[in-house]
Amino acid sequence: MVKTLVKHGNSWALIIDKPILELLHISPDTPLEVSTSDGRSLTVRAVGDEPESRQRLLKHSLHEIDVRYGDMLQRLAR
Repeated sequence: MVKTLVKHGNSWALIIDKPILELLHISPDTPLEVSTSDGRSLTVRAVGDEPESRQRLLKHSLHEIDVRYGDMLQRLAR
C-alpha cells in the first residue's frame, strides 16, 4: 500500500485507514511509538498494550485452570 502525507496544521500526517486500525486493534487513544532502525523506514507500534494483553490472558488462563483443576491440584499438594 502506498500512502502520502497530508498537511495537518503546521505538520504533516500519515492517514491510517480504518480497516488497518481495526486489524491492529488501535484506536485514537492508543499510544503509538514511531521509530526507525535505518533512517529510511518507519516502524509504528502500539505501546503498553502488549504487556496488558498478556497479563489479562495469563490471569484468565490461571482462573480457568483453577476452576477446572483447582480441587485436584489442592489434593496433589497435600
